[in-house]
Amino acid sequence: MARATRQERLKYWFDNTMSKGTVALIGWLAAVSTAVIVLVSVLTIWLTPREAADNNGLGGMLWSTLMHTLSPGKVAGDEGTPAYLALMLTASLGGLIIFSTLVGLLANGLKTKIEDLRKGRSRVVEQGHTVILGWSDQVFTIITELAKAHASQRGTVIAIMADEDKISMETEIRERVGDTGRTRVVCRTGRPTEPADLEMMNPGVARSVVVLSPQGEDPDAHVIKTLLALAKRSGDHPPVVASITSSGNMAAARLAGGPAVHIVDSDDTASRLIVQSSRQSGVSVVCMDLLNFDNGEIYLRQEPKLAGMKYGEALLAYQTATIIGLRTPSSVMLNPDMDTVIAEDDEIVLIAQDDSLIRLAKETPVVNEEAIVLTESPAPRPERTLLLNWNVRAPQIVRQMDGYVAPGSVLDIAATHPDAGSGLHGLRNLKVNFKEYDTTDRFALESLGAGVYERVVVLSDDRYGTQHADTRTLMTLLQLRDMQTVLAERYSIVSEMHDENNRTLAEVTKADDIVISDTVIGLLLAQLAENQHLAKVFGHLFDARGSEIYPRPAGDYVRPGAEIEFATVIESARRRGETAIGYRRGDKVNEAPSYGVILNPDKSQKIVLGEDDYVIVLAVH
Repeated sequence: MARATRQERLKYWFDNTMSKGTVALIGWLAAVSTAVIVLVSVLTIWLTPREAADNNGLGGMLWSTLMHTLSPGKVAGDEGTPAYLALMLTASLGGLIIFSTLVGLLANGLKTKIEDLRKGRSRVVEQGHTVILGWSDQVFTIITELAKAHASQRGTVIAIMADEDKISMETEIRERVGDTGRTRVVCRTGRPTEPADLEMMNPGVARSVVVLSPQGEDPDAHVIKTLLALAKRSGDHPPVVASITSSGNMAAARLAGGPAVHIVDSDDTASRLIVQSSRQSGVSVVCMDLLNFDNGEIYLRQEPKLAGMKYGEALLAYQTATIIGLRTPSSVMLNPDMDTVIAEDDEIVLIAQDDSLIRLAKETPVVNEEAIVLTESPAPRPERTLLLNWNVRAPQIVRQMDGYVAPGSVLDIAATHPDAGSGLHGLRNLKVNFKEYDTTDRFALESLGAGVYERVVVLSDDRYGTQHADTRTLMTLLQLRDMQTVLAERYSIVSEMHDENNRTLAEVTKADDIVISDTVIGLLLAQLAENQHLAKVFGHLFDARGSEIYPRPAGDYVRPGAEIEFATVIESARRRGETAIGYRRGDKVNEAPSYGVILNPDKSQKIVLGEDDYVIVLAVH
């Protein structure tokens, strides 16, 4: 191969220098300008010594030439020999070319910089901020809840990075979240799976990191790769909580993130909530009330004064907070055995409006013994359930139903989904039948004979987009509600939807429960981003193996129509081995935003519960 010539080397060096950007180009222009000024000045002294003398020699000539390059119009006032005038004209023309080029370079460089800023590629320099990696509908719920949680704090920052346009993200947040109060939201465009892009978010000094499942195909692969990128970072590692869509990817996600990362199984959590809501009306409302930062929240608190006391005896210890369990150094127990002794190092798990309101009662509330009613739970019997539509989490929902129902129960599935009825192996209590029906068709729904079922569950069909699927669900709910009215039938209706904004429309259908799966996961992620110690608490809350939330008829606990304090309800539930956490008004089940649910009432609050009201308890099913 021939050796490069000197000319080729110079050209190669010049090309590399020019490729360094605007600053390098400005440097070359400055060098050319200096060369032109010096050359013209020297030629002027040599060729026109008289005019050079009039300009005070070399120094004055350099200044005069510089003025001609900066202001080309100055040449119009020059006088002297033709040679002098020609040299000044040359300086003016050179300056015109050089400085017009400079203006163009500055304009182009400024435009490039503005584009970079628009893309959100600058480094976040915040500390103690919450980092959200990824983009999905859950991000709006998380921002809303974190803004509520930090409403009284200044300087709170939420930094979001996703492979989306920065301006588009900011616009969508303004439209769907609105005012975030004292919380500032910062968006950056980048790939969370790339370590270099992750460093833009300054995660080492963050309060916590939330990893979302992005929209599109195979979202869990992106989450797992992001967890690997976070794990490979050097330096400090803040608490990380991530959302996985498919339960089958949980093991890989835990391995990628390590023991310090908490993984939320979106499918499993949403499935359990749908099943629990189908069996007890109001469960989803109670869970969302516990998960958001509006009213009652779950806290962990050490209370030395309760050490040595039995759990059942401590239930009335707080005036404006409700005990729901214990957190020991090794585990979490919700609604433990009433004789469980509280140890000194145990933490009390309780519901309170605010941590400032958690204080022991000065005196024990009054229990009305005459109003307490103790009834035995009826023996489980076979049930009939109708499942409308099908999606990827339907097999999980059916298997969880199987764990609740008595042997001999029947589940009829009506759907046109090509996968409907698949993956249902190993069922012990349910007999499953499949029927191919369009669930938005009134004639098809009537032919199913919904009146013979105790409950109807309407799932979101995953063959359609979010809005279209919700629209089809609304159509089915409207048909079912009208059928109930016309045929005088009564069965509980639980539906799954995606968009929280569609819930207002769905309220017209008066469905017993509407589970907004994305909202529930977003609320859970927001809670864990604030306090990862609650991970096991919420895990037990959605776990069928322990105590769960049950709205049960108030008449099973207290005499209907009797004026009592809520302490009486707590005592009645305690005698059944249950923990009462609130009640629900039957005449307000369709009134937003609480839908009749009142959690953590004051122990001395006077209430009257009727036959249509419910007591909300933690109990073993």
